[in-house]
Order: sequence, then structure tokens, then C-alpha cells
Amino acid sequence: MGNQPIRVLVVDDNPDMLVSTRLLLERLGYQVETAADGAAALRAHMARYVDVVLTDIFMAGTEGMETIASFKRSWPEVRVVAMSGGGTVSRRDYLDAAMQVGADATLQKPFTVQALVAALADGKAQN
Repeated sequence: MGNQPIRVLVVDDNPDMLVSTRLLLERLGYQVETAADGAAALRAHMARYVDVVLTDIFMAGTEGMETIASFKRSWPEVRVVAMSGGGTVSRRDYLDAAMQVGADATLQKPFTVQALVAALADGKAQN
């Protein structure tokens, strides 16, 4: 990618999460787009290519698992990071399932800035 900033698409149906994550990532030097669900994320990516998709798993509309699978099927080179703030037991199960459908990394909400940056940078699971 050279000197170009990494383009991140944040997908979450929680407006506060979208704004706070966008502001944080922009302060860290990323170019950021946002979408409220998976269908909007796919449209946004087709309009303006992104390097990484950071998606919530549970959303109204097109939810995260479907979003992950769609991105990996259509654009396998795009890194996908799944995040969830669900219950402790189910969250782990859903994040594991996200990896099975193609996510490159996972983040449990709430996550640290360091865990977020690491997941975006190298695609390793950050749990």
C-alpha cells in the first residue's frame, strides 16, 4: 500500500459505536467509511474500495456473518475483522463462528486501542 493510509470500513448498527470508532481510527491515521449494516457496507465498498472491514456480528438488516461471507466470497483480499459485544459464552462462540465463515481476526467489545490496531494491521485474532 505504500504511503497510502489504510482504508477501513466500520460496520455497526449502533450509531455511537460508528462515530467513536471512526473518530478513533481517523486520529490514528486511517481513512474511514461507515455503514449501518452489511448491505450498506457492500454498497460502500463497491463505490470506494477498502482494505479492511471491521464489522459487528449482531446488526439489524444484513448481519455480520452474512456480511463476512459476502466480502470473502467477492473480495477475498479484503481483510475482515469481526467484533461482538454479546454475552461472554455466546460471544466466544459467535466470534469462533465468524472465523469459520471467513473473518481474518476477531475483537471482543469492548476492545483496547492496541487490540484494534493489531487486528487491522495483521489480521491476527485479538481476544
